[in-house]
Amino acid sequence: MLLELAEWLKGLDRIFALFGYITFRGILSALTAMGLSLWLGPRLIRYLASLKSGGQPIRSDGPQTHFSKAGTPTMGGALILLSVVLSTLLWADLGNRYVWVTLAVLVAFGAIGWLDDWIKIVRRDPNGLKSRWKYALQSLCGFAAALFLFWTADTPAATTFYVPLFKDVAIPLGGFFVVVAYFWIVGFSNAVNLTDGLDGLAIMPTVLVAGALGVFAYASGHAVFAQYLQIPQVPGAGELVIVCAAIAGAGLGFLWFNTYPAMVFMGDIGALALGAALGVMAVIVRQELILVVMGGIFVIETLSVMAQVASFKLTGRRIFRMAPIHHHFELKGWPEPRVIVRFWIISVMLVLVGLATLKVR
Repeated sequence: MLLELAEWLKGLDRIFALFGYITFRGILSALTAMGLSLWLGPRLIRYLASLKSGGQPIRSDGPQTHFSKAGTPTMGGALILLSVVLSTLLWADLGNRYVWVTLAVLVAFGAIGWLDDWIKIVRRDPNGLKSRWKYALQSLCGFAAALFLFWTADTPAATTFYVPLFKDVAIPLGGFFVVVAYFWIVGFSNAVNLTDGLDGLAIMPTVLVAGALGVFAYASGHAVFAQYLQIPQVPGAGELVIVCAAIAGAGLGFLWFNTYPAMVFMGDIGALALGAALGVMAVIVRQELILVVMGGIFVIETLSVMAQVASFKLTGRRIFRMAPIHHHFELKGWPEPRVIVRFWIISVMLVLVGLATLKVR
């Protein structure tokens, strides 16, 4: 929106040419999203607290330390989504299809999360939307996004699977691209949702991964950098820097209110949406496996649940005291802030490993 205005004003003063640089608009996008989040946060929290539903229901089988959180307002992820969408619309090139498909995925999965949260709050059902319906809606949105990316692919690189560290390993996927894209979008949507169990636990890794994906998006969309770094060139992908920056800025603004002890919870409206957005952006820049590395916290949380369920069904025994794995460490006696910060530290390390692959080929 403002990019078009800056293009017109560029004829009046050269300073407006700054808005043509993706990096400059990315910084403005992050600052705008953070400012919106910090400004709207108190108002949204007061509104959510005023609802007569009583706030977030707490699982009866969870750690006893969580019982004191009963009644904390939830659905705070709406703050992140609103800030991201507004900031992106202000600073991104609205003629870029990658921006629109990412925003569409963000909003669509956010709507699914909103429905899930609404059932939890209004009906006082901690389980929320029935799993089969949630998965069906996620599948519908995930396949729609995957098909759109497949049909609009304009270069062979856009549908080729690349293996990090090996510059010569590139697998043309053809129609199988739709399956891969679907799996990453829906998979990471649920992975972030499973991680969102402690105050600030999910949002900080999301901020870190979004920032790193912005680096990959910028390099992939820049012909010279892509060739030098020997990564797939995806024309137009650089504009995703604006979205990544908005997610990082809005996430940090939300963390102001979500840090321990949380004033508001993200809820499924935020977790499902952010995870899906990370998934679709990784697919666009052709860095699916790098997302697995950088988002390793999300992957570990998901695998812990899968392992726990499989073990109990096959042997009748549990591997962890409770899944996802962050609850296991709580039940071992770790204070909640210790679990959160240590998981953040691991996330920082994994993101740095992912970024290091840019130079290791």
